[in-house]
Amino acid sequence: MTIFFVLLTILLLVILIAWAKLNTLLAFLISSIVGAILLGISFEKIPATIENGVGSLLGSLALIVVLGAMFGKLVAESGAAQKIANVLMKTFGTKYIQWALMLTGFIVGIPLFYNVGFVLLVPLIFSIANQYKLPAVYIGVPLLAALSVTHGFLPPHPSPSALVPMFGANMGKTLILGLIVAIPSMIIAGPLFAKTLRKIVSHPLDTFTKAVMPENKLPGTFNSFFTPLLPVILIASSLLVPHLSTGNVQLKSFFVFLANPIIVMLIAVSYATFSLGIKQNITIKTIMAFYADAIKDISIIIMIIAGAGILKQVFIDSGVNNDIAIMLVGLKMNPLLLGWLIAMLIRVAVGSATVAGLTAAGIVAPLVVATGANPNLMVLAIGAGSLMLSHVNDSGFWMFKEYFNLSLKDTIRSWTVMESLVGLSGISIILLLNILLKN
Repeated sequence: MTIFFVLLTILLLVILIAWAKLNTLLAFLISSIVGAILLGISFEKIPATIENGVGSLLGSLALIVVLGAMFGKLVAESGAAQKIANVLMKTFGTKYIQWALMLTGFIVGIPLFYNVGFVLLVPLIFSIANQYKLPAVYIGVPLLAALSVTHGFLPPHPSPSALVPMFGANMGKTLILGLIVAIPSMIIAGPLFAKTLRKIVSHPLDTFTKAVMPENKLPGTFNSFFTPLLPVILIASSLLVPHLSTGNVQLKSFFVFLANPIIVMLIAVSYATFSLGIKQNITIKTIMAFYADAIKDISIIIMIIAGAGILKQVFIDSGVNNDIAIMLVGLKMNPLLLGWLIAMLIRVAVGSATVAGLTAAGIVAPLVVATGANPNLMVLAIGAGSLMLSHVNDSGFWMFKEYFNLSLKDTIRSWTVMESLVGLSGISIILLLNILLKN
């Protein structure tokens, strides 16, 4: 009966978001409270479950998300994103223009949250499409595929960053494995798939074009590439901590401090404030205004994470997460594939990749312990599932349709298939990595 109540709780969440059009946080709160009652948590303990759920997830993540938003905003507003695109366009030329845009999306997408990256980079696609007389969808899909893989697989993006502590994974290892999964996935869903989209006619609306900054106002090439990649360099470097300390306890403590994701993002923001801000003659007042806007942009993401934390805590406090783990183990299915499938089902029902990933994680978390599944790969498997089958209940679907001014049929043919290819190629590579890492 408890499993039925869990399914009923998730169904209520889906109905409140997809049909009743409730704010996501309110939907999570209502469904979590109903779920808590159904699963036998006493009324007086429900407020504590709500508080613990919010604190357990946001406590380790809120600062990472906020600092990441500030960092990404400055990368875009300073002109670094435009400079990266310009350099890659000159390097690759018209023949390989899709690869240039894919790399632009990948590099810039690391610090930028998906919706922000979409809004800031899509006008760049339109500008290039107009300049070189190329179909916008044909050259745009590779860039958007790159944004998708960074969103689903790579810290410091919200979903993978939240799943790392939930599964007891390692941020550095997850990042390295995420890069191994992300690169072939974006190539398959980007330049290779986009070759089939050349004949899709798109007439982007003038409303969504953005003025291009003059070349002499842009940051230098090294600065533009190095600053966005700094968080990746620092997080990946954290894997060297055990080897750098050479037995010195104080030195090891210092390196562990530097490897913390919050400290990594603080260093990145501080460096960007100087390199892309002050050095570019942008006033501190203007930089701080960028940061304030960035916090507004991602406030809804923080609330979604908080809501998912509440639902996760309901499953934990009721003990039903252990019952689910026992049931799922009994299915004799690869736990990574199972995590991917659950995330995909929630994604199809709810629309939001972040909601799908975090909700699936609350269900699957005990499975990692029960089966001994690789926690780093489980983060990526759920990320892959959360990107599958984007359709009419996903805001990204409609943003793509309206920005590119496409029919519903062409949006499904391009956007939905692209997102699904990222998810399918992602889980395929993850399962292969799982075999290789076991041997």
